[in-house]
Amino acid sequence: MGVAITELVPTDEIKLDDLRGKTLAVDGYNVLYQFITTIRGPDGSPLSDSHGNVTSHLTGLFSRCTNLMSKGIRFIFVFDGKVPDLKRAEIDRRRALKSEAAAKFEDAKESKDEAGMKKYAGRTAVLTRDMVAQAKELLDALGIPWLDAPSEGEAQAAALVKQGHAWAVVSQDADALLYEAPRVLKNLAVTGRRKQPGKMAYNAVEPELIEHKKVLNELNFDIAQLRALALLVGTDYNIGGVKGIGPKKGLKLVQEHDHDFDALFAAVNWDAHCSIPWRDILAVFETMPVVDPGTVRAGRIDESRVYEILVEKHDFSRERVQMSLERLQKEQANTQKGLGDWF
Repeated sequence: MGVAITELVPTDEIKLDDLRGKTLAVDGYNVLYQFITTIRGPDGSPLSDSHGNVTSHLTGLFSRCTNLMSKGIRFIFVFDGKVPDLKRAEIDRRRALKSEAAAKFEDAKESKDEAGMKKYAGRTAVLTRDMVAQAKELLDALGIPWLDAPSEGEAQAAALVKQGHAWAVVSQDADALLYEAPRVLKNLAVTGRRKQPGKMAYNAVEPELIEHKKVLNELNFDIAQLRALALLVGTDYNIGGVKGIGPKKGLKLVQEHDHDFDALFAAVNWDAHCSIPWRDILAVFETMPVVDPGTVRAGRIDESRVYEILVEKHDFSRERVQMSLERLQKEQANTQKGLGDWF
């Protein structure tokens, strides 16, 4: 879902060439879910191989990574660990929405409503454990390091940047800022376009850089105030936030109350809008567990393994895989390098 404060956040346009030699931390679950939601056939069905196995996630992962790696950009993927207990309500909400979308998709399918099928198909997408395992296998074959977070992937990705293992977190929302990520990179798509939600249409986009220090300076906030603002407008732990409070109104309220959060949340009648104490939600952001992976090394591309995974197992075109791998040959280092060597 993401916290809805992006309209308040200053951004700077950045070119892909500016990212050459840099390592970016990616929330693996988010990006894989994006692929299985958007990479679909004309009727809204996901791509699949001859055995009926969904391959949208592998198509997106291979295409996105090889295209950007050929431009000298490196990655480390992070996958979610244990879901925080306070997030269970959001998980249940998402499941209910999927069930509703699945019913509407079947109705559209029965009535041969192709537009309806396209509209609801992506909303029924489910990222399975097998898909995640397949993605990790492909990352290994491409020499891209990955790790399992103790809990929230974006928190771990933010920590990797703070620890110096990566330069920025790749994300479309502001959640990583709440975990004090020094830099967040939006719109990282080599095609320069992004699919419009629920439509088979695209918007032209350019990468945008969000710097944590600049955000706090612009808002005249510290991290505690930024998190308080996030609670007012809504997070994954209090869906929708406080009714009637959007980013601009929330900003004004936090500015008025400064650091007197007791008065702030009393003024908005917090308990009437959320069953979870605001202190508990703030504590989630303040104490989210992360690890320092120590030395993490990008490996060499194992071309034979890539062909085995994509061509032999999942019917990808050998010619297209070969073309993508050939583009990487100029960028592939002769020796393995630590992540810190790439920025």
